[in-house]
Amino acid sequence: MKILVTGVAGFIGSNLAEYLISKNFQVIGVDNLSYGVAEQIPKGVKFHNVDIRDKEVFNLFKNVDYVFHLAAKNSIIDCENDPDETHDINVNGTRNIFEASTLHQVKKVIYAESSAVYEGSKNLPSTESDASPQSVYAKSKMETNLIAKEYLKKSNLITTGLRYFNVYGPRQDYRRTIPPVFSAFIIKLLKGERPTIFGDGSKRRDFVYVDDVNDFHLMCIDNEKTDNQIFNIGSGKNYSINEIYKNISHILDIKVEPIFAENLEFEAQQNLANIDQANKIGWHPKTTLSEGLKKSIDYIRINVI
Repeated sequence: MKILVTGVAGFIGSNLAEYLISKNFQVIGVDNLSYGVAEQIPKGVKFHNVDIRDKEVFNLFKNVDYVFHLAAKNSIIDCENDPDETHDINVNGTRNIFEASTLHQVKKVIYAESSAVYEGSKNLPSTESDASPQSVYAKSKMETNLIAKEYLKKSNLITTGLRYFNVYGPRQDYRRTIPPVFSAFIIKLLKGERPTIFGDGSKRRDFVYVDDVNDFHLMCIDNEKTDNQIFNIGSGKNYSINEIYKNISHILDIKVEPIFAENLEFEAQQNLANIDQANKIGWHPKTTLSEGLKKSIDYIRINVI
């Protein structure tokens, strides 16, 4: 079975590709390396350095069974600073991928939405019906949902939308303008530097380990109950940024006071996934926060520091 992964050089994409190869799938990888890192692409991936907005990408879909569309401009602050490019990549690029999938009769497209679509909602934990996007990034990801509905109606293209919450683990992108807290904290502490917390550290996030996410990815291929549905992919638990910092400091046995910087106002105060929909079809995240942190630290010690 042949699977195409866009954004294969990114965090989730590279982990997914490695997972699929371990399950004996053939993997075609697409990435223009504007955000992804070539060194992260697993061995065994047939890689193509192509932009998802380029019509050249159509040629890569021949005889592809499934598509995981993960490529996106996904740094919220970068999206706010350049809404035109955000729309071009996240909306026009997604339309291009769906069009190529339709043309080559791909069985199914599993595409990335985001928990950011809940940033204006007051309901916690958030269900799939609670979308209230506020930021440029969140609105662009909500448009991908509309594109999926459009292609189902006009071409009967089967899709699954995944609203990832805060996925963490090996290969997490520490090169972003504002890196994810796990990699940022771990790297700074291992270097003997003071990590930065934006705001007072009270913001709460639902963190889910990437291996658990990949278990759901496989279900999207194997389980028809995922067809034309949207799923929250989180742990169903949330932790404050201060709690995360204390946990990492404890595991590393490094006691350093963080720097508290100005709050990022465009970020939601907290998120929390209602994962009942995913639970109903048999998915349950297994990795504890402590286990996931230790694996993340081991990876950074070996491959980053």
